[in-house]
Amino acid sequence: MRQLFLHLRNWAVFSILCLLLSWSLPAQAASPIDSQLEQQVLQILRAHPEVIIESVQAYQQQQQQKIQQGRQAFLQDLKTNTKAVIGESPTKGTALKTVVIEFSDFECPYCAEANKTLKQLLAKYPNELTLVYKHFPLSQIHAEALPAAKAAWAANQQGKFWEYHDALFTNQKQLGEALYLDIAKNLNLDLVTFKSDRNLADTAIQKDLQLAQNLGLSGTPSFVINNKNFSGAVQLSEIEGILQAVR
Repeated sequence: MRQLFLHLRNWAVFSILCLLLSWSLPAQAASPIDSQLEQQVLQILRAHPEVIIESVQAYQQQQQQKIQQGRQAFLQDLKTNTKAVIGESPTKGTALKTVVIEFSDFECPYCAEANKTLKQLLAKYPNELTLVYKHFPLSQIHAEALPAAKAAWAANQQGKFWEYHDALFTNQKQLGEALYLDIAKNLNLDLVTFKSDRNLADTAIQKDLQLAQNLGLSGTPSFVINNKNFSGAVQLSEIEGILQAVR
């Protein structure tokens, strides 16, 4: 009887989690739920509702552990194989000893503020660090975040990422197709190539988004400096303090 209880409880918890987390099974694995078994499951859940809470908590802990492991692996790679972590992402500076990785969204007002701080930082420490830009468009709340990211990626293919990046933040309230083309024209980009490259940007942007997810990042701007991570529109003094701590 105890074995049946444990089996049904595990099955019930799995079913509930599937519903809560919107999981889906392959079509070939789907089968009608036996009504008797369903009633047994419901009885167990009524008698022991705590199993759902316990299982959700266990799942959350597993997810946190997974994120922590992913973060540790990333930080180790950043330390031992910095160029591979940077990949083809746009960079400023050449001092790989101190690397600032920024996860940013062109429609995020806090990212625009952070951009001003980062400019001050690079001007003050021109030969001491490298800034790496990673795309983190929060499309759920910012309708133009992904289109702007694609446009910036396309500009990067013609060597004009940072100029395009700055123009997007400067004109953040006018984000849209007209602005993307106007900036491209002002930077003398090849418009045919620019329009074509925007359609090729998804893979690179999704790679950055996946990295942000693996690191457990949930908002923008987010930063990783050597083995430290932080977020928000930080002040110059705050970043300087972090830089001193990681050196």
